[in-house]
Amino acid sequence: MKKRKEIAFPVLDVKLVDIQKVVANDYNPNKVAPPEFELLVKSIEEDGMTQPVVTYYDQDNDKYIVVDGFHRYRACLEVFKAGEIPVVTIEKDLSNRMASTVRHNRARGTHQIQSMADLVVKLANDGWKDDEIGNHLGMDLEEIIKLKQATGLREAFSNHVFSKSWEEFESKYYKKDE
Repeated sequence: MKKRKEIAFPVLDVKLVDIQKVVANDYNPNKVAPPEFELLVKSIEEDGMTQPVVTYYDQDNDKYIVVDGFHRYRACLEVFKAGEIPVVTIEKDLSNRMASTVRHNRARGTHQIQSMADLVVKLANDGWKDDEIGNHLGMDLEEIIKLKQATGLREAFSNHVFSKSWEEFESKYYKKDE
């Protein structure tokens, strides 16, 4: 079995730095759609900054270059108008920072449909309304309904109040002919 090298812990050296000293890198291939960015903003509002931005410190220019966490940085800069931001630094050359960025992005994984559907139904069973679920999880009503459907219609919609439109239609158009 291959022995792995020892783990470094830059996370144990978090520091607050002036956000004006932090700059984006020019190579990050990761993009976040507006709904996901709004969810990130909501997450920071609700939970605070739970992860520092990973940076490389450029001594020549006295700047911290973002390796991972650009969208957290952007939210703090543009939305929250933060004066400082928590960062950790790593010491790597440009090529290795680029590889680190991709590893950070790809290692996050994705949410599995069935697991998300189970979570949505659990929240609904705990009394959360669809608009609360949508607001807290960054989903629109259509996505919530689709996830509920993935778990089985009967259970997912057992507490749903349905429209009486068909009965109203019948009484208006069919009952007259009798």
